[in-house]
Amino acid sequence: MTLLRDGYDALLLDLDGTLYHGELEVPGAREALASGTQSLCYVTNNASRGPSEVAEHLTELGFDADESRVVTSAQSAARLLTENLDPDSAVLVVGTEALADEVRHVGLRPVRSFEDSPAAVVQGHSPTTGWAILAEATLAIRSGAVWVAANLDSTLPTGRGLVLGNGSMVAALRTATSREPLVAGKPAAPLLEDAIRQSESVRPLVVGDRLDTDIEGAATVGADSLLVLTGVSTPLDVLRAAESQRPTYLAAGLDALNAPAEHSRIREDSRWSVEFDGTDLVIESVAPSTESLDSLEVLRAAAAVAWKFPDFDRVISPSPAVSEVVSAWHN
Repeated sequence: MTLLRDGYDALLLDLDGTLYHGELEVPGAREALASGTQSLCYVTNNASRGPSEVAEHLTELGFDADESRVVTSAQSAARLLTENLDPDSAVLVVGTEALADEVRHVGLRPVRSFEDSPAAVVQGHSPTTGWAILAEATLAIRSGAVWVAANLDSTLPTGRGLVLGNGSMVAALRTATSREPLVAGKPAAPLLEDAIRQSESVRPLVVGDRLDTDIEGAATVGADSLLVLTGVSTPLDVLRAAESQRPTYLAAGLDALNAPAEHSRIREDSRWSVEFDGTDLVIESVAPSTESLDSLEVLRAAAAVAWKFPDFDRVISPSPAVSEVVSAWHN
């Protein structure tokens, strides 16, 4: 039996919302990754921690990880800086010391003040970012400094729920400067390109919980993708996904990697009738019984049709059992 993971030589794994929520492992994630011969590359848009810290956290949660298999947006942001600056240029760091370390590692000079004449600003997530450092960055960007953002995630999953992410802070600088940054993290290409290169992959599978970063990022680099519903994106998000954000596979969790690929592939399914009536998507079961409804099977079949009619208003069903499934998608 060919499993989903068997079609790929590397799994490029998102972290927040896919493997863990803050300090808590996503249930079943560790066990799902324990088998198989694919290389595991841990890819994070979060620039607040260095690769060794990320690997340590993963190891504490029981994942098979080491620093050499972690790629962060801070590393990719530092690479972008080297492509736009002379060696030893001053870079104003809006973010943690881990981000400053990556700047230092590539031969550039991290600073924290506009008075140090920075040639660039690099911005990554930090829970302590405040008005003062954003003001320094505003002055530098308005004076012509190169601006690199580690990522544009508007929110960040935590054990308490979603909180504002680096993209929300980037939005503040965008408003203050009328400028757009170069972007390192997903869905931009640099981070995943670095992960593919580091894992020496020829056929990678991108795995994540966000359509607008993980899945769109996979499309950007021409890779297949698996969306797991353990984090940010919801069933309704899947149905309304833009063309650039449509995953190859859809599953409740990572255990889908160890099941046949066709079980998770998004495609039309003869067991379900999904039609667009000009206003709504109407779903009905073709099978004689709906006692053992699998909501993910219904969602995959619905998505395959919904993507052809992106302007639908609602998803409805004349069947009470299917209607119950559809109602759950709204919760």
